[in-house]
Amino acid sequence: MSAATEESRIYREPADYIEVESALGAHNYKPLDVVLTRGEGVWVWDTEGKRYLDCLAAYSAVNQGHCHPRIRDALIEQSAKLTLTSRAFRNDQLALFYEEVCDLTGSHKVLPMNSGAEAVESAVKAVRKWGYEVRGVPKDQAEIIVCRNNFHGRTLGIVGFSTDPDARRGFGPFAPGFKVVPFGDAEALEEAFTPNTVAVLAEPIQGEAGVIIPPPGYLTRMRELCTQHGATLILDEIQTGLGRTGTLLAEEHEGIEADVTLIGKALSGGFYPVSAVLSNSEVLGVLQPGEHGSTFGGNPLACAVARAALGVLVDEGMIENAAELGPYFETSLRQALGDRVAEVRGRGLMIAVQLHGDAGGARPYCEALKQRGLLCKETHVDTIRLAPPLVITRDEIDWAVEQVAAVL
Repeated sequence: MSAATEESRIYREPADYIEVESALGAHNYKPLDVVLTRGEGVWVWDTEGKRYLDCLAAYSAVNQGHCHPRIRDALIEQSAKLTLTSRAFRNDQLALFYEEVCDLTGSHKVLPMNSGAEAVESAVKAVRKWGYEVRGVPKDQAEIIVCRNNFHGRTLGIVGFSTDPDARRGFGPFAPGFKVVPFGDAEALEEAFTPNTVAVLAEPIQGEAGVIIPPPGYLTRMRELCTQHGATLILDEIQTGLGRTGTLLAEEHEGIEADVTLIGKALSGGFYPVSAVLSNSEVLGVLQPGEHGSTFGGNPLACAVARAALGVLVDEGMIENAAELGPYFETSLRQALGDRVAEVRGRGLMIAVQLHGDAGGARPYCEALKQRGLLCKETHVDTIRLAPPLVITRDEIDWAVEQVAAVL
C-alpha cells in the first residue's frame, strides 16, 4: 500500500468510514453514526475532533476508563516479552493472575477464557459434567434453569435459551436442557426445580433487558433453593461485576455467594478480550485435560493486562466511586426528568431511563444526545441505558444530566 493510499484511508470523511463499514461488514449491529478515534477517561473523540462523554463504557468493558495508562503500560511491557504460548506450555503470568483474582474474589479455582460468551458456555459444560459425575444425574438429562429476558451472549448454545425473538429467529435447532422462568419470581423458580436440575444461571441485574433489578431477597432465595436442591448457582457478572454496581460483585448487595461466578469485560479494562469462570473446586474440578480449552485463554498478555486492570480498580477507589456517585446520578436524573419519563432505576453506575410508551422509542433520543456530546445506547425499544466509566466525576455527571434533561 502506498503512503498516499494509507493517508487517504486515515483522513477520509466520517461518512466514508460509515459507507465502507456498511458495504463490507455484516450488518449485525446498528451503531450510532459517530466514528471514534481516541479515548481518555470518560471522554472519547471522533475523527473530526468533537468530544463526547461515553455513557456506555463499551457495555462496562472500560469501567477503568478509556486507555488507562497503568493498564496500557502493562500491555506494552508484556507485549515486548511474550504474548502467546498456548496452554501446551506454562507461562509466568498465569499463576500470578490465578492468585490475584482468587484473593480478590474469594474463589477456589479459575478457568480463563476470552469472551464473556465463552465463559458462559464453559460454565454450562462444567456444571453439566459436575451434575453427571458428582450429583449422579442420568446421562444427558441435566437441566439448567434460566431467566426470561436473559442475555448471556450470542453463541448458538446461548441463544437457544434466550427469549429474545431476534436472537433466536433463523438459528435453530437448539440444544435441549434449559428451563425458562420469569426473572424475579421466586415461586416460579422454586416450582421449576426437578431432581435433574444441576444449576440456575442468572444475571444479578439484567443489563440488556433494561437494567432490571430483581425484588429484594430474590437472589437470597435463589441461593437457598440451589442449596436445598443440591444445584449450582451460576451468576453471570460479566456486566454487573468488577465495580459496576458499587460493589466488586453485584451478589454482595444481598450478601450471598455463587458457586460459579462469570466475569469478563472490565477484567481487561477494555484492552484485550479476557474472561474467567470462577468457582469452588468441586465444579471446575471435574474438568480433565483435553475436555475443554482455548488457544488464547490464559495467555501471558491477557493475564498481565487483567492483573493491571484489577489492580487499578481497587487501588484507585473506582468501586467506591461507583457506590457514591451512582445514587447521585440516579437521583439527579429523577429530579431533572420528573414525570417526563416512566421511571429512573439503577444500582451503582448502572442506570436506566425508562421512557413512556408513547415517546416514540429511545433511539431518537440517543441520536439527539449524540449531537449534544453524550453517547449512550437504547435497549428494549423504550430504555436509555447509562453506564459511564467508573472514573466519572460529580461535575461530569451534572453535565450529563443537563444533556438528558434538555433532550427529553
